[in-house]
Amino acid sequence: MLDPDFSKALADAGFEIPTEQAEKLELYARVLWRWNEQLNLTRHTDWNLFVNRDLRDCLQLAPLIDAGEEVLDLGSGGGVPGIPLAILRPDVDVSLAESVGKRANVLNSIVQELNLPVPVYAARGEELLEDFRFSTIVSRAVGSIEKFCGWIKPHWPAVGRLLLIKGPRWVEERGTARHTGALAGLQMRRAATYPLGDGEHEGVILQIWPESST
Repeated sequence: MLDPDFSKALADAGFEIPTEQAEKLELYARVLWRWNEQLNLTRHTDWNLFVNRDLRDCLQLAPLIDAGEEVLDLGSGGGVPGIPLAILRPDVDVSLAESVGKRANVLNSIVQELNLPVPVYAARGEELLEDFRFSTIVSRAVGSIEKFCGWIKPHWPAVGRLLLIKGPRWVEERGTARHTGALAGLQMRRAATYPLGDGEHEGVILQIWPESST
């Protein structure tokens, strides 16, 4: 049975999630918060923040992924968006990459406790993409558009597209990326636009891909 406070936060946000998935999401949050006492992984340590910040982004991301895709959550940190995505979309192959060894070890422990078939790589994305290919890379709060495109630039043959979760400053980031040439040879569009939990601002998910693949 779901924690009443979690159920209320979901209802207040207008989110309807199948019971089995909601129970696993609740377990994920509890395990994450337990580890957070030892290692700083998240600031979203109550149900309202978890639902309105973390789940809100993941519920917008999940429909953008096709069944059977191989998805990498790059710079996974505490596991968002990769772990909730794996729970919401069991028909997608999700992997996590986290370059900080201690965090990668915690992510391994979390996915094992949740019994999720999610590999965790203790590596930088640039290193990982030397050996693996992913149809989609997802990321949240890991560098600006300019920096992210710079990281991926040498590795586009191993990447189908990027889906970057961004807050209200994305327009400023886009301007900087265009000015510096980081978006040269790339296409970018808003794959999703949605109100953030504060009721004032909008979040976006940006899809970025090479022009040559259109």
